[in-house]
Amino acid sequence: MRLIDHFLAGGTAGLDSSRHGDVFDPNNGAVQAQVVLGGADALDRAVAAAQAAQPAWAATNPQRRARVMFEFKRLVEANMDELARMLSAEHGKVIADSKGDIQRGLEVVEFACGIPHVLKGEYTQGAGPGIDVYSMRQPIGIGAGITPFNFPAMIPLWMSAVAIACGNAFIIKPSERDPSVPVRLAELFLEAGLPAGICQVVQGDKAMVDAILDHPAIGAVSFVGSSDIAHYVYNRGVAAGKRVQAMGGAKNHGIVMPDADLDQVVNDLAGAAFGSAGERCMALPVVVPVGADTAERLRAKLIPAIEALRVGVSTDPEAHYGPVVTQAHKAKIEGWIATCAAEGGELVIDGRGFTLQGHENGFFVGPTLIDHVTPTMESYHNEIFGPVLQIVRANDFDEALALPSQHQYGNGVAIFTRNGHAAREFAARVNVGMVGINVPIPVPVAYHTFGGWKRSAFGDTNQHGMEGVKFWTKVKTVTQRWPDGSPDGGNAFVIPTMG
Repeated sequence: MRLIDHFLAGGTAGLDSSRHGDVFDPNNGAVQAQVVLGGADALDRAVAAAQAAQPAWAATNPQRRARVMFEFKRLVEANMDELARMLSAEHGKVIADSKGDIQRGLEVVEFACGIPHVLKGEYTQGAGPGIDVYSMRQPIGIGAGITPFNFPAMIPLWMSAVAIACGNAFIIKPSERDPSVPVRLAELFLEAGLPAGICQVVQGDKAMVDAILDHPAIGAVSFVGSSDIAHYVYNRGVAAGKRVQAMGGAKNHGIVMPDADLDQVVNDLAGAAFGSAGERCMALPVVVPVGADTAERLRAKLIPAIEALRVGVSTDPEAHYGPVVTQAHKAKIEGWIATCAAEGGELVIDGRGFTLQGHENGFFVGPTLIDHVTPTMESYHNEIFGPVLQIVRANDFDEALALPSQHQYGNGVAIFTRNGHAAREFAARVNVGMVGINVPIPVPVAYHTFGGWKRSAFGDTNQHGMEGVKFWTKVKTVTQRWPDGSPDGGNAFVIPTMG
């Protein structure tokens, strides 16, 4: 059986390991490979290689680092089909979604290609008598990324592209559920001209996570996953003296005002709620129609649209979405559907028990619609992370605004309306980190920044954009003067703020 190994110092590790994890094919439930579950010994080797390579990479001028990023982008695009097939085979998302996963990561690579510009510091001439002050951004040294199963290309690229372009060495710890794509990306980085040891992959589970969080040579850690684990990662990493950004779960809402274009809303919801089987932190699993009439009209249009969704294997070009990642996750999603029904939700379309002919052991969950969900229900309070759309009815604008604002998660939110004043008021007042106005999945473009509020994010700095550059660098400020050599040495030194 195929063994997925670490990728250290430019090649596979070949370390002996007594622990391995199964990697499933979600389309049929079969074990297709095993992944090494490493620990401190593998991480120590990765760190040693990073320490050997990083100083020279940091000393490489930004233009040359950018050229590596340009070539890496070209190679990923040239290998897009291979990467998408690899991703779909382990995750289960359809090929089109897998290509979108990779492309969204490439957009951050494109941003990183401009690193010579974004690394420019600040300069003040004449801050005091004969005194100039300037700042520079320098790499933190070695960074690490702990990435989730749901975006095995995009999130490693979000983290690694900016970190590496800034002059750091970077170690990726991917999810053990779909670990192959990050290894292939590291190989392509090497082919693009990145020195061995600058981008490495360590495979593992919690033992590897803890080793990363505790290792004294790793200066910064970026994490994406569930909120409970994000909180753990943040606290343990900070306690070890690291800079940490830890992105957690989500329960994104879509507010539908009475004047919204419901045909467009339904079309948007079909993709935002059910695309990639709902396994996205920026999915839209809660829709909030404002007013009883809006709710009834929306429901009437949603039912046929959801019933028309095609669930298929990941290679089916006609499928809207494929299987979920594991049998355990399928059971968890179906458990939440049962819980919501028991809590009083009206199960309008029940996706439990869905099977696909010829793939009866696959991890499929049918699209599910639940109406009359209330904020007191546990199924509303928690992240389901599957192809389940809940309808929570609101009487008016303020009640709708309060729902995402008061929820424990604050990743993304959307409002659908033709009213500019309502949209502007909503965007200003809602207690959520990313807002879409007639945009169902408000993931910012790569040169802006990604990050939620409340239990959706721990730490002070967001992903990619200039926030990413700030996270992966540290600022050094220099105050200088050059005496003219005259006998009196010029005026006595005066601190600029005191002059």
